[in-house]
Amino acid sequence: MEQFLVGEMANFTYLLIDEKNNSCIIVDPSWDLEVIFEYIKKNALKINFIINTHSHFDHTIGNEQVAKLTGAKIMQHTSSPLHKDSALEDGDRITFGNSTIDIIHTPGHSKDSICLILDNKMILTGDTIFVGSCGRLDLPGGSASEMFDSIYGKLINLDSELVVLPGHHYGSKKTSSIREEKENNFVFKFKNKNEFLSFMSK
Repeated sequence: MEQFLVGEMANFTYLLIDEKNNSCIIVDPSWDLEVIFEYIKKNALKINFIINTHSHFDHTIGNEQVAKLTGAKIMQHTSSPLHKDSALEDGDRITFGNSTIDIIHTPGHSKDSICLILDNKMILTGDTIFVGSCGRLDLPGGSASEMFDSIYGKLINLDSELVVLPGHHYGSKKTSSIREEKENNFVFKFKNKNEFLSFMSK
């Protein structure tokens, strides 16, 4: 896995690499694609798939260019309004070389937000949670109620040792873990849903 900090909105683009076959999946291609293409060329990789953690423009603006140049197929949650070659659902598992990617549907920031668990070791959280915070809830498709359900119904129950790889560099460091977020991220500190909704509506 390679993490690239790109653009003026502190986005992360990720490459999930199958070293056996020299192929990769690009997650959330947006800006600075020349840097990523240079890395791919240097390491003789081929992009097979594009996965978007959600459909907001800052996570998908590079889709068309990557697909055109590489032939990569686009994978998004089924509720995404954008073009996709393959629709993903909660609980889906993608096999990629010797790796597995498990899909968790985590609406809240957007209706189509998903997290990707790679080999039960890492979780790409998109804009569901960042290091120390969570994604905005005031954009179209955002819902504090759904965000609570995603965090307290799904993420909080995951393996605490999972490395958290967020969609933006909005925190004190580029990566974290579920354990650290449960200990330090304010969004995991609420006693109940009403308390969460009241705070998030301020």
